[in-house]
Amino acid sequence: MGYADSEHDAPLAVKILIAGGLGVGKTTLVGAVSEVAPLRTEEYLTHASVGVDDLEGVSGKTTTTVALDFGRITINRGLVLYLFGTPGQERFWFMWNDLVNGAMGAVVLVDTRRLEVSFASIDFFESRGIPFVVGVNCFHGVRDRAPEEIRAALALGPQVPLVLCDARDRAAGRDVLLALMDHLLAVRSGSTPHPVP
Repeated sequence: MGYADSEHDAPLAVKILIAGGLGVGKTTLVGAVSEVAPLRTEEYLTHASVGVDDLEGVSGKTTTTVALDFGRITINRGLVLYLFGTPGQERFWFMWNDLVNGAMGAVVLVDTRRLEVSFASIDFFESRGIPFVVGVNCFHGVRDRAPEEIRAALALGPQVPLVLCDARDRAAGRDVLLALMDHLLAVRSGSTPHPVP
C-alpha cells in the first residue's frame, strides 16, 4: 500500500468498514470523524421492530441504520479513507456481503456492556481473512473492563489490535482508524500474522 509521492499524484483511496452490533456507535463514529457531511440511512424504530430487533441494553435508541453510513477522512495528502458503516440488525446483515467488496480492512466497534452483539462482526471478518481492529467504545468515559478481559471475552488473537475510544470524539475516532492503517501495513509487510480463512 503506497501513498501519493507528490502533490500532483492522486491520494490512495482506501475503503474501510465500520461494523458491530446494534447500538454500539457506528453511525456516531462515522459522523465524528468524517470531514464531509456523512450520508446516513437512519430510520425511526417503530413497533414493527418489536420482537425482530434485539434492543436489550439500548432501550433509549430511537433510530437505526437500515442500509449504511458513509463518510470520508483525509489522513494525509496521500491517503484518504472512505468509511462505510454497516447496519447492526441481523435482518440487514445480508448487505454486508456487498459492502465488503473492495474493503481493505475494518473497525469492529464493541460495547463492553453487550460484547455478544459484536461476535458476528468479528466472525464475519475473520472468516473472510479481512484485517480488522477492535474499537472499544467507552460510553460516557466508562472503562468497566480491562483490555485483557475484553480480548479474552472476544477470543481475539494477539495480532488483532484493541483500542479504547469514545466514538463521539473526533480525535479518538481518528486514533482507531490510524491503528487500523498501522495494522494493515503490518499485515501487508508480513510483520503481523494475517488470519487465514
